[in-house]
Amino acid sequence: MTRTYLPGILAMAAIVVASNILVQFLFGNWLTWGAFTYPLAFLVTDLMNRLYGATAARRVVFTGFLVGVACSLIGTQIMGEYGPLVTVRIAVGSGLAFLTAQLLDVGIFSALRDRKWWVAPLASTLVGSSVDTALFFSISFSDAVSFIHPGTDVAWANEVLPILGVGPLAPLWVSLAIADWGVKLGLALLALVPFRLIVQRFGENYRPA
Repeated sequence: MTRTYLPGILAMAAIVVASNILVQFLFGNWLTWGAFTYPLAFLVTDLMNRLYGATAARRVVFTGFLVGVACSLIGTQIMGEYGPLVTVRIAVGSGLAFLTAQLLDVGIFSALRDRKWWVAPLASTLVGSSVDTALFFSISFSDAVSFIHPGTDVAWANEVLPILGVGPLAPLWVSLAIADWGVKLGLALLALVPFRLIVQRFGENYRPA
């Protein structure tokens, strides 16, 4: 690990810590404040990939994963009004979703890196974000995978309600997932602006890996 990667490592760690804190605070009925910070992890991964290559990006991803695991372990020991702030299922879902989605992002970006400048970051982030949302919410809240930790009470997340308050009936966690996914897609588009500016500022310095 070199000093060159330090800004990316610090940025990823800060995003993961901030998201783990902000996810405790609601924004409206379907989102938490963490939904607006977590997607920035894909921007960091893509910047590291573009500037320094896939190996650097993966190192940053694994750092973020380890920080996330530490946050989850701490969260499982902090008791809130309804039990631990982080349940076993949320810890498993968060870690597996992050690692899978981010490594998928790195792979897709690398495969598309020679296309127009916006293709790789947009495609990799859209696919990675979709996989992240699907894995996290289904593992954390779906009754179908309750075997992961039968002791976790997810009855509240499986209450059947109109999707986003207006659509067909579905478990509450589906509405939460759709809202989260929508924010990620919107931020994927907005993130192209800082991605382009930072790449232009620091140049194409990547080393194949």
